[in-house]
Amino acid sequence: MSARQEDPVNRADIPARERLIFAMDVPTADDARRLADRLGDSVCFYKLGLELFMSGGAFELLDWMVGRGNKVFLDLKLFDVPATVAAAVRNLGNRGVTFTTVHGNQAIMEAAAGAASGVGILAVTVLTSLDRGDLDDLGFKCDVEALVLSRARRALAAGCVGVVSSGLEAKLLRQGVDDRLIVVTPGIRPVENRPVDDQKRVVGVGDAFANGADYIVVGRPIRDAADPRAAAESIQATIAGHFARR
Repeated sequence: MSARQEDPVNRADIPARERLIFAMDVPTADDARRLADRLGDSVCFYKLGLELFMSGGAFELLDWMVGRGNKVFLDLKLFDVPATVAAAVRNLGNRGVTFTTVHGNQAIMEAAAGAASGVGILAVTVLTSLDRGDLDDLGFKCDVEALVLSRARRALAAGCVGVVSSGLEAKLLRQGVDDRLIVVTPGIRPVENRPVDDQKRVVGVGDAFANGADYIVVGRPIRDAADPRAAAESIQATIAGHFARR
C-alpha cells in the first residue's frame, strides 16, 4: 500500500464558488481565452481536457489561467506504463495544476501518486458516458456500483487524493470508502429538460452535492447557453443555497 499523497485540498475548507468546475471543451486556446473572459468571476475553476491539449498552445493557456488566479483541473486521463505516467505527472509539479487524472491499474495509480508534487491525483472510476451495456462490452461482469467502489478503494490505497465518479455513486463512495476521498462528479445536467448527448449516468446539481460530491464538472449547459455567464451564476446560486443549509 502506498502512502497517501499530501492533500492539495481540504474537503472541509472548499469555498462554495470553487465547487463548480467548468469543462473548457472548446477547439482552441484562443476560444478558451475568449470564453474565460466572458465568464469573468462566475467561474474560478476550469477543466482542461484532451481537445484543447491537441490544439496547440495548451501550456501557454494553462499558464495564462493560473496567472489570472484560476484553478485548473488537467483532465488527460493518463494511461501508460507506470514510469511514463510518473514522468508526466512529475512534469506538472510546478505548473499550478490543482488536479490531474489517471486511468489505469494499481501500478499506474501508485506511480502517479508517488510522483505528484502539489498536484492532486484523481483516479477515474467509471466514465459517465458508460452504462451497463458498455461495461458488458468491455468484459466487466460486476455491476457499476461494485466496480466504482472497488476502483475507489484501490485509488485510496494507491495514494490518490480522490476519484472522478458519477453523482449516482457518490453516496455509495461516502458510505463505503474513507471520508477523506475527494469526489469530483462530471455529467451534471442542471435542468429537468436534459439534452440528449453522450452522457448516460447524469444527476442534477443539488443531487450531486447531497450525495456527497465535493466538486461538480459542468460543460455544455454553460458553454452552449445563450448567456454562459448567467448560466454559471445560476449554478453557483444553487451551490451556495445547498451549502448555506448545511
